[in-house]
Amino acid sequence: MLIDYYLPLKALHLLAVIAWLAGLLYLPRLFIYHLDFDVGSKGYDTFCRMERNLLKIIMLPAIVMTFLFGILLASATEAWSQPWLHMKLLFVFLLAGFHGYMARLAKGFARGEAPPLSKTTLRFLNELPFLLAIVIVFIAVLKYF
Repeated sequence: MLIDYYLPLKALHLLAVIAWLAGLLYLPRLFIYHLDFDVGSKGYDTFCRMERNLLKIIMLPAIVMTFLFGILLASATEAWSQPWLHMKLLFVFLLAGFHGYMARLAKGFARGEAPPLSKTTLRFLNELPFLLAIVIVFIAVLKYF
């Protein structure tokens, strides 16, 4: 019965992934600029608010919808036993772990704690979600494994 909704579920899943990845790509960039402000300054507080809003208003609903629609898609296509899905999920969970780590850094900024990372490291982390997304897309589309 879920298979009848395959295309709408796929479209919703892709839209949720796009919103989630946009947030994952933007948040480390915010951290880079955030480091230029002193704790308690207006700019510092503005970045704290931007990061909190990005996490709560965009990224949290997007990750929930990504997983919800992904689970429904896997159920609709009976893909749970497929090795390619297991591999894809490994990388999706890595992406979710990255999300959690970024959320932890944002909470540290909100407490007035600078992250234990340099701007160079944050620039590298800024690219990591896209690299993981490339792997995920190729696994999902080409069904490697």
